[in-house]
Amino acid sequence: MAERTLEADYVIVGAGAVGMAFADTLLTDSTASMILVDRRHKPGGHWNDAYPFVRLHGPSANYGVNSRKLGSDAIDPSGLNQGLHELATGAEICAYFDRVMHQRFVPSGRVTYLPLRDFGEDGFVTSRLTGERAQVRARRKLVDATFSDTRIPATHPPGYAVADGVRCVAPNALAHLSEPFAGFVIIGAGKTAMDTAVWLLEQGVDPDAITWIRPRDAWLLNRRNVQPRFEFFADTIGAFAAEMEAARDATSIDDLFARLEAAQLLRRIDPAVAPTMYRCAIVSDAELEQMRRITRVVRLGRVSAVEADRIVLEQGVIPTSPQHLHIDCSADGIPKKPAVPIFQGARIVPQIVRRCSPTFSAALVAHLEATLSGDAEKNAFCVPVPVADEPLDWLRMQLADARNNRLWSQFADLRRWLFRARLDAFSGMISRANAEPTAARAEILERYGLAIKPGLARLSELLSQAG
Repeated sequence: MAERTLEADYVIVGAGAVGMAFADTLLTDSTASMILVDRRHKPGGHWNDAYPFVRLHGPSANYGVNSRKLGSDAIDPSGLNQGLHELATGAEICAYFDRVMHQRFVPSGRVTYLPLRDFGEDGFVTSRLTGERAQVRARRKLVDATFSDTRIPATHPPGYAVADGVRCVAPNALAHLSEPFAGFVIIGAGKTAMDTAVWLLEQGVDPDAITWIRPRDAWLLNRRNVQPRFEFFADTIGAFAAEMEAARDATSIDDLFARLEAAQLLRRIDPAVAPTMYRCAIVSDAELEQMRRITRVVRLGRVSAVEADRIVLEQGVIPTSPQHLHIDCSADGIPKKPAVPIFQGARIVPQIVRRCSPTFSAALVAHLEATLSGDAEKNAFCVPVPVADEPLDWLRMQLADARNNRLWSQFADLRRWLFRARLDAFSGMISRANAEPTAARAEILERYGLAIKPGLARLSELLSQAG
């Protein structure tokens, strides 16, 4: 069979959240045509493989594509997220991206969607079902929307040995269990492990029956401080002001994190353990209280092997048994890797340009591609924000974020786009507060204005002192 050739202005590799957000904005802000290639059968990336009880850990309104809201903008009336903006489930997210693809992208006539295809650097795509190959050509640019390399337990098996006869599963298996176990062992310290811990407790598992192997403890963001509704202005924009005030007044890095914790900007599960990790995970007060019910926490480093009667860790050994269920939550999420320029001639590599905001970042990168000329100018507008891994990355992300925001604010066209962008509720909140002033809102904005310059300067000093 002859190999066919497909052409479009842009070839986008990856129909996950980043690729979808990029394509959506390019569809709105340009007349370009696109080929969207993905190895999965549906858009949504890793959400298609996630455990069934997964939810966004930030508000639905802050996620997805710019042109279409995710969810109904509801406030949860009950549960562990009570009083806060709804959190979409994994199934809702997959259905949302599927609707965007088939109700917006494909009917536009400007997007060719190629699911279940592997993309090769030689420019050929290969069907995972038939082996059929086709060449795809970008008249303008190739967009690599796979750079973040998201890793979850369902697709990335444990990096440690598991003996025969030992039950070790990804969290996906939990909803399908049909037999009781003597106990549960959660392996991992990130958001997947936290979700698993909370889910087990919600199902009535005795906290004393749960052993949680946490190689690192994490600083966590307070979900109340990232609410996109204007009624939360004091919490959300007030948190921006409080962050800069804590930075301005900090005498050391330890003092900075103490101030952030005292203001409930950052949280931790165990107040007695100094966190050595920060990954942008977001929790509610109720979720935090649930996790604190688990007291059998093991901090002996990473797991090396799970044997029939013991678990071998970097710094010790703990007992287990074939009657225990081991739940692997150790996948790296978003691996930390060196940033690269986003605009690289005939190639675009979307990356985070606002802290902890992957879909907003992809939308902004697409908007810059559609409205500016020259890679140097575009790259100047969007220096990548570091991927979070350690507490010092909180400081690095603040500085990079502020640098980008400062530049964006200097250009009226970009400011207008930000104020109208669905994925940028925060700029819109500030704009509305200026248009509808009250004494309380003005006081928060004044605090922020007074603290931001000395706060950022102090963060830079603290990072320099930390080497």
